[in-house]
Amino acid sequence: MLGILLPIGLFVFINTVSLYRQALDAINVAYDRTLLASAKSIGELLDVQGYDEAAQLRVTVPYAALEAFEADNQSRMYYRVSTLGGEMVSGFAELPVWRGTLPERNAYAALVHFYDARFRDEPVRVAVLLQPVASANGRGMAVVQVAETLELREALARRILIDTLWRQAVLVAVIALVAVVVVQRATRPVRRISAALQARPEGDLSRIEAPDAPRELLPLVDATNQVMERLQHLLDHQKRFVRDTSHQLRTPLAVLKTQVQSALRGDVQPHQALTEINATVDRATLLANQMLALAKVEQLRHQGDDDVTDLAAVVRAVALDLSALLADKDIDFEIATVPAPVRAHDWMLRELTRNLLHNAIKHTPAGCSLSVRVVADAHHAALTVADSGPGISAELRTRLFQPFSAGDVRSGSGLGLAICHEITAALGGSIALDNREAHGRVTGLDATVRLPLAPPPAPEPGQNPG
Repeated sequence: MLGILLPIGLFVFINTVSLYRQALDAINVAYDRTLLASAKSIGELLDVQGYDEAAQLRVTVPYAALEAFEADNQSRMYYRVSTLGGEMVSGFAELPVWRGTLPERNAYAALVHFYDARFRDEPVRVAVLLQPVASANGRGMAVVQVAETLELREALARRILIDTLWRQAVLVAVIALVAVVVVQRATRPVRRISAALQARPEGDLSRIEAPDAPRELLPLVDATNQVMERLQHLLDHQKRFVRDTSHQLRTPLAVLKTQVQSALRGDVQPHQALTEINATVDRATLLANQMLALAKVEQLRHQGDDDVTDLAAVVRAVALDLSALLADKDIDFEIATVPAPVRAHDWMLRELTRNLLHNAIKHTPAGCSLSVRVVADAHHAALTVADSGPGISAELRTRLFQPFSAGDVRSGSGLGLAICHEITAALGGSIALDNREAHGRVTGLDATVRLPLAPPPAPEPGQNPG
């Protein structure tokens, strides 16, 4: 309302002042004509004896001559007739003699001038007329001054001002009423949405349905729905993480407690008990680390603005880190890479490669071959890890990327491939597991990850892109 009414109020004020001044000018023009008419009426009553400097003016002005020009009893008129030299002929002697000059350009067909003065401590408007006088006995020039008090002019100006202010006030009131009605109707959907959101139960992040919202609000509603969807996804992920963590860690902790109690009772040899306890702790540690990795993938997914990382360099670095496992199983390892810049966090690429390569090493028999290749085309980079293991069954293929769906629950947590799937999805890529066959039998498994290549950097200003 302030944003609407303040500019309008300022415009109304300026417009009112302008109209008032225009009204005063119009009133002065109208009443100045009356003053001129009264001065001419007095001039017609003049008589002269003698010529030029020797001319003697005579005039008898009855009150009725001025009464006709007094519109009402509010204003009073005074006159003075004198010679060019200022000698009093008739009228009010205390009315100051005019000593000015006539304007060069005059709107009237007469030698007349209008000015403001004070007479008897009152403001007056004075018309001075240079009236030529001629008769059979002489010729001369008279100065006729007619003054009028301003009560009538001021009363009329006040009436015009009040009428103008009243109309302007009605206009502002109408604008304010229309603005209130329009704003109330326009914001009704907003208030309805606000009330619906306040009435929602805690944790309800469903979409905002506002079919009657104004077009201007639809982008805000859509953006809010997108934010709420992301929040719902984060909350669901958090709940799932807490649920899975509590469920998955309960089992190794229960097994660990049972093993410790068995060792304390002496049911097993100390060395065997420590070996079993160590294996259980290793599985629990692996499970905790992979669940934390899965949570970190979700965190990095929403950070965005990843740097460009060379997939080939990451793959070679991870292969070097796992070289001890390769040597321990005497695996014939082969690696071939080409530069493949992708927009991804370095940790995500390392975790992806580490899980794929670790699974491949685990399922490759001792003394067999394992190869890693990184290739690139115009738009994508492909990482392929080919082991010599038994492959996967059709039934396991449908759920292998789901959390805790390990092929062998005794040797893994079932999170490695789930982490790989989440990473590739976060990077806008894909992952596939395909059995490699020869002569009708499975000879290994190919795990292939395809990631979009990072666009080439834009050339700097002034640099030749070629």
